[in-house]
Amino acid sequence: MSDNKELITAQVLAEALNLSVETIWRYTRENKIPYIVLGSKNYRYNLADVIRSLTEPRVQEKAAEYKEVEINKKLTYQDYLLLPEEDGYRFEILDGILIKEPSPNVMHQRVSRKLQRILEDYFWKVDPDGEVFDAPLDVTLHDISVVQPDLFYVSGDQKLIVKERRIDGPPTLIVEVLSPSSSRKDRLQKLKIYQEAQVQHYWLVNPQEKTLECFSLQNGIYALLAAGMDEEVVEHPGFTGLSIALRDLW
Repeated sequence: MSDNKELITAQVLAEALNLSVETIWRYTRENKIPYIVLGSKNYRYNLADVIRSLTEPRVQEKAAEYKEVEINKKLTYQDYLLLPEEDGYRFEILDGILIKEPSPNVMHQRVSRKLQRILEDYFWKVDPDGEVFDAPLDVTLHDISVVQPDLFYVSGDQKLIVKERRIDGPPTLIVEVLSPSSSRKDRLQKLKIYQEAQVQHYWLVNPQEKTLECFSLQNGIYALLAAGMDEEVVEHPGFTGLSIALRDLW
């Protein structure tokens, strides 16, 4: 590989070659192009070296066919593991589609941290074997959906889904704190995915609107069981004794 000063990211390489980033990652995984790894999952390329490798007869014969296959391919957890780290962004795969969005803002993190404290105190009393986790931690609901919920609770009865590097299965409760960039995704795409994966409880917190919506599966469909706004107190019928004073979040 050439000097490090000439190294570029997968995104820059994809633009230079007029290919999708997903194609670059697949070429990398299958060792069809040269690359180096800088730290954990941080891939870099030299454009001249990559072009040279792609113009070799063995690779060139398959290039057109490969590109056509990649267009409609759904990404999997294995593809997700190949994604390079990129400061200021986080990645998820929703029903096979890669989602890239900016890291959350300060208000988002404050609200998330305060709610996490409330949930940890509650579940420590009612389910000491359960755990409350926060992002970034991968949750694989099935092979083509990999999410990083802002908060989630895994009950003591679900210990088997807690793996060394991820949660492999639907937690009992998932909480998403909305940001301007994620509101539509959380309210539509993720709600559908969590519902199909049978996540029993799904909460949406909106710091801008100062609202909390608590959905729960009823006959396989999410129903709104509790909600509040501004300084109201939300008591959830599915979690006896849990009382959330919303003024404490904002």
